[in-house]
Amino acid sequence: MPVSEFLVVGGGVIGMMTTLQLADAGHSVTLLERGDCGREASWAGGGIVSPLYPWRYSAPISRLSTWSEGSYPELALRLLEETGIDPEYRQKGLLYLRVDDEARAMAWARDVGKPLERVDADFLYAKEPQAAPGLAEALWMPTLGSIRNPRLVRALRARLAAMPRVTLREQCEVTGFEWAGGRISAVRTASGGVSGGQVIVCGGAWAAGLLERVDVRLPVRPVKGQMILFKAPPGLVKRVVLMDGRYVIPRADGRVLAGSTLEECGFDKSATSEARESLWHSAVTIIPALADCEVEHHWAGLRPGSPDGVPFIGTVPGVDNLSVNAGHYRNGLVLAPASTRVLVDLLLGREPILDPAPYRVAR
Repeated sequence: MPVSEFLVVGGGVIGMMTTLQLADAGHSVTLLERGDCGREASWAGGGIVSPLYPWRYSAPISRLSTWSEGSYPELALRLLEETGIDPEYRQKGLLYLRVDDEARAMAWARDVGKPLERVDADFLYAKEPQAAPGLAEALWMPTLGSIRNPRLVRALRARLAAMPRVTLREQCEVTGFEWAGGRISAVRTASGGVSGGQVIVCGGAWAAGLLERVDVRLPVRPVKGQMILFKAPPGLVKRVVLMDGRYVIPRADGRVLAGSTLEECGFDKSATSEARESLWHSAVTIIPALADCEVEHHWAGLRPGSPDGVPFIGTVPGVDNLSVNAGHYRNGLVLAPASTRVLVDLLLGREPILDPAPYRVAR
């Protein structure tokens, strides 16, 4: 097997978008995934293409988010055309109910030029007739979009599988690195060594454990999130609605996701009855009619938590050919297009779309 110019470790949305951009630029890439591509946090999340409360995040996250939001409609259309799989990008806006820092939100919107307005009850219930009753007002962000992330990762995988410069190796867990002279000479896997030029770790919640094997300490930890899915009639919920830190997200077929929890419990991915009950109560508080709908699924995923939610993007100090893109916390899918583009720009010697300094590994 010929040696690839790039080895990408981790087949979530970050790893697959990195691979896609490198292959688009004419480079050979081998993607190594311990399970099936896109089946961890990328599959488990909700698919809102924005931080939940964007005004509460730092400027580095906002810059990545803004760039990514603008790229998702084009990416979704591209993948549909190339694969026949529709990622179901929907721009129906978002209604914020009971926001306690409205002044901060409005100031942020003015600063970044984002449409956000206070709306009255008539507007709110015209947009979302089934929303929690008795509210006098809400905040409305008309530009927010969402994407059906399980279909997005299926489409990404299908596209990569069809690209001649890409080699997908699933069920291929990385167990270590051959490291000599300040370089990675090979990646060790359960089925043998894999050689390549540049190595990129996109391992999500597992990234820190991978980098420990080359004596690099990355402050990324797993943070569990649980979600439930209602089988609802189409049109019951029309757009994303957010209240008290919990949200409901409609899909085109009527199903409604409700999430999510934040739990510090290591690599435990078990779904608990306590979380299910809490999520159900939050969902039916936001949309009371969901109480009459069946809960079809309940699952958990592990986010790659970082100290300030800002991902680590760039070369790893002390290792010439090793880079990382991890630590996106709750915003992996939100930030994926921009964060992968920043890293690919750096690797290929292009002018980065954003200043990479706030994301460097040694910050």
